[in-house]
Amino acid sequence: MRTQVVIIGAGPAGLLLGHILHRAGIAFTILEARSREYVLGRIRAGVLEQGSVDALAELGLDADLRERGLTHHGIHLQFEGVRHHVDFVDLVGRTVTIYGQQALVRHLLAEHDRLGSDIRFEVADVTPTGLDGSSPSVSFTDAGAATSIDGEVIVGADGFHGVCRPAIPGIRSFERSFPFGWLGILAEVPPSTDDLIYALHADGFAMHSMRSLEVSRLYLQVDHDASIDDWSDARIWDALQTRLGVDGWTLHEGEVIEKSITPMRSFVASTMAHGRLFLVGDAGHIVPPTGAKGLNSAIADVVLLGRALVAGLQEADESGLRGYSDAALARQWKVQQFSEWMTDLLHVHDAPDASAREFAYRSQVGRLEYVTGSRAARQSLAEQYAGLPFITE
Repeated sequence: MRTQVVIIGAGPAGLLLGHILHRAGIAFTILEARSREYVLGRIRAGVLEQGSVDALAELGLDADLRERGLTHHGIHLQFEGVRHHVDFVDLVGRTVTIYGQQALVRHLLAEHDRLGSDIRFEVADVTPTGLDGSSPSVSFTDAGAATSIDGEVIVGADGFHGVCRPAIPGIRSFERSFPFGWLGILAEVPPSTDDLIYALHADGFAMHSMRSLEVSRLYLQVDHDASIDDWSDARIWDALQTRLGVDGWTLHEGEVIEKSITPMRSFVASTMAHGRLFLVGDAGHIVPPTGAKGLNSAIADVVLLGRALVAGLQEADESGLRGYSDAALARQWKVQQFSEWMTDLLHVHDAPDASAREFAYRSQVGRLEYVTGSRAARQSLAEQYAGLPFITE
């Protein structure tokens, strides 16, 4: 078997890259270890930057997004029982859109079905080889039969636990783990807010997001070793009411249809490329979800790599492929610092004693008062939250 590009991973990054390649007339095959049902059922991020929305529109992949996406003009920052609005449109002339990753994957996969794309689910023993040569190969087991496929390029879109990053000799990881996690719920209740609410409370961080006009997405800061079994629905709603509550506003409660605890961590690989192998998305980096950057970072990688692949495979110009890792990481480190800043700003941190804990909290309140009181600070937040450029010429 032979193709031009072998994409390992059928998440949003792999599926979107497939569409970019199809549009350019470049042959590809996508290999996915999980089942189709599993891929469609994963619940992940839900905020798209302006650049992500623009990229999907340019590719003609925004029909479902235009129908179901919710455009937001900013966010609310809440502390000391007071809510402050950060208006992105006023500050930087941009918006963000609420559109769940699950919905995006469903739409991208449906479009691949319509095109007849070669996507193989539930493959096993995936192993990329020959990365330093001009014709790399991927061996795998498909329906019990051992096979392989040769290509010109291999793309690792297989996430943090995938096989592609470990295939790069000498690759290093830079990581930071946070001593808390997010308990997230999906609730069948209309959102109680227009724009997302980020709240600092003495008990811990809380957030009110949404997935649609009928489904709310809410989060609580919990200990890193917390068990979901210790958090009944009643306890969750009580904590949300306490941390999100302000005078004259009501948090509406509803049936909890999904709940889980997500660890908070940052991770960046030392390189995003080796020979004919290129990494995108979670295979190369992970951010804590506070800044809503995970999915958007993956899309940014794909847009950058997609352009480089088209130039390299169709125009024999491989300068973009040679510069891909440096360009992707340069943007990613800016994203990392913003996500870290948002996370440090809005979460209660451990301290050796009550006095140190109070000092840290009061310092956070001071920083939030500065951000909400300074147009320049709000503009910086809005510029980064609504999204840095995907490609810098």
